[in-house]
Amino acid sequence: MIVSETKIRVRYAETDKMGIAYHANYFTWFEVARVNMLDELGASYRDLEAEGFLLPVLDCRAKFLRSAFFDDRLVVKTVMKDPPLARIELAYEVMRGEELICTGNTAHGFITQEGEISRPPPRFMTLIRQRFGKQD
Repeated sequence: MIVSETKIRVRYAETDKMGIAYHANYFTWFEVARVNMLDELGASYRDLEAEGFLLPVLDCRAKFLRSAFFDDRLVVKTVMKDPPLARIELAYEVMRGEELICTGNTAHGFITQEGEISRPPPRFMTLIRQRFGKQD
């Protein structure tokens, strides 16, 4: 399992008239956390694109447990439970201090820039195996 944590500060522009974070922003925060996880792995999204791979969203879900408010300091915990094959699945927990306010998940397919379904690039899988404690 690979775990990453990303700090988020709720901006005023992300809230509605009640000062509550608009629900669609959670998906943006998931993306920020996902890009951060890839950076931490040493396989930035920019690098994957340069190698000819894209990661379109196949599925995304969120369960809202509590509201986030302007200026809240949040932590998005991102978890990859299993190494990817042709798709990568991630789970998210959004925390405000010790309080869980949202859970979610996304699934992304690996495709070539021509739109063909693909397995992850070898360099990416080497980095994943290293983090999962497996040998090449």
